[in-house]
Amino acid sequence: MPVFGTGSRYHPRFAPKDFTPNVTNAWFPLKIGRTLVSTGIKDGRKAINLFVTTSRTKVVAGVRTRVVEDRLYLNNVLHERTSDYYAQDRCGNVWYFGEDTAELDSRGRVVSTEGSFHAGVKGAQPGVFMQAQPQLGRKFRQEWYRGHAEDVFWVLNRRASVTVPFGTFRSALRTAETTALEPAVLDNKYYVKGIGQVAELSMKGPRESLRLVEIIS
Repeated sequence: MPVFGTGSRYHPRFAPKDFTPNVTNAWFPLKIGRTLVSTGIKDGRKAINLFVTTSRTKVVAGVRTRVVEDRLYLNNVLHERTSDYYAQDRCGNVWYFGEDTAELDSRGRVVSTEGSFHAGVKGAQPGVFMQAQPQLGRKFRQEWYRGHAEDVFWVLNRRASVTVPFGTFRSALRTAETTALEPAVLDNKYYVKGIGQVAELSMKGPRESLRLVEIIS
């Protein structure tokens, strides 16, 4: 089992052989070829988000990870494109090993790559994205690249109710997520077994929401 430090000492120790890119965690399964389509509001604009699990893998910090393509459209224009890198350990926990992200202007030109990081590069570290058996209240770093990527999450409820266009679920996992880089922002996310994330709702900060409307396999 990986070992963690806290605060500035955060430096999880792990063995690459203990990971697989085949993510089967019930709360966050990454089924190759599946796309989760969510809609909502972000920055005051109509938002569409595509979360696509690819067949591709990428080695990060010696670990072979699954590549997920995340696309955010605002008012039907591609605003952000991200390649995320996930892997699952022997205990069934899903880890986040980095991302390559780009913010685009209305002409499709890259205006920022802020937030991009690869574990093992310039002090960046991987984080736990989803436990196999989520524990109430226990905080985890999802990522760590000081000053660039510092998301933290914890579980609020393991039997939450949530309704999205795709359906109503009464045994969802509700989490809270925040970052020291934006201390005035707090999001809640809802996960459903066999599906993954079905909703993301802002609790503090700018009004933002994304809700699952369709699954394309």
